[in-house]
Amino acid sequence: MSTAALTDSAVADVRYGWLRNAKFDMTLIFGVAILALATGAIVTVRPEWFPIILILDLWLLGYHHVVATFTRLAFDADSAREHRRLLTVLPWVVLAATAVIGLTFGIWALATIYLYWQWFHYTRQSYGISRFYSRKAGGQLPIDERLTTWSLYLVPLWGILYRSYQASPRFLGSEVMYLPTPYWLVVASGVVALGVTAVWLVRQAIAWREGKTSLGLVLYMFTHLTIFTVGYVLVRDIDHGWLVLNVWHNAQYILIVWMFNANRFKQGTDPKNMLLSAISQTHPFNVVCYFVVCLGLTSLVYGVIYMLTNLSIIAAIPVVAMVIYQTINFHHYVVDGLIWKARKKKVQETMEIAQ
Repeated sequence: MSTAALTDSAVADVRYGWLRNAKFDMTLIFGVAILALATGAIVTVRPEWFPIILILDLWLLGYHHVVATFTRLAFDADSAREHRRLLTVLPWVVLAATAVIGLTFGIWALATIYLYWQWFHYTRQSYGISRFYSRKAGGQLPIDERLTTWSLYLVPLWGILYRSYQASPRFLGSEVMYLPTPYWLVVASGVVALGVTAVWLVRQAIAWREGKTSLGLVLYMFTHLTIFTVGYVLVRDIDHGWLVLNVWHNAQYILIVWMFNANRFKQGTDPKNMLLSAISQTHPFNVVCYFVVCLGLTSLVYGVIYMLTNLSIIAAIPVVAMVIYQTINFHHYVVDGLIWKARKKKVQETMEIAQ
């Protein structure tokens, strides 16, 4: 290949800035967003279908996405040793704190914490993926990271302020409390968020004409802004809006974890990590095996939890079941915040993003 061809190839690679390749990234960016928006449209048109869609989301995506975290934490001896405290100490700390809050204040307190923490968690995950795209583009492109970050955070902030102002009496069947939010604050945050986003779009359009931006980052940001606006602002019902965000977040996370494991074992199977390395190969059969194994573990783990929480002695005290499920969620939130930072050298090397 000539020097000119190599140069053109490098420019094209930076210009598109895919995390993996066009097929994978289009699935991650648009496939996941379309799935999320479709579920929101379905339950908006057919509200009576919400329980069915919710169950499918939880069993196929939600619980699976929590279990997927453990492919990074405990599927092999090296990972389990590296994350020993996250596996042995942190769960008990989170359980104790969750139990104290739940038994002292009641289910509404846990539901309220979940409402606001999951908003922050979803936003942070999206920020992390945007950082992956930014780093993938490398230092060759003058991406305005500060303006990108402001736009990324301000739209979700507008959304959660709107939900707080809206103050629906129940969220996913539970009573919740909201931060006092006047209407003028919602309007002001919306104006600022839309204004900053408009500036960002103009800047990206100019940069794109000059060949100085990353298509992957721009497309990802477009779906991020769309999903948060739809899920928190345009969909009136808080549960239906949450479903849009939840499906998007869960499916997105599952794909990112799969890519991490596929990159980690791209050289082939590892005798020390035979199971995970074998199912993480990119052959279609191995990909199917990967998701079958994860879904199998999901069904086993959450099947046991479901049976335990439906025992008469536990079912008679609803707050106990809430404590169990929210302990799992909150532990997952803490773990994700620690292991997926884009600036970590191990994450950068495995995700194959520029340092």
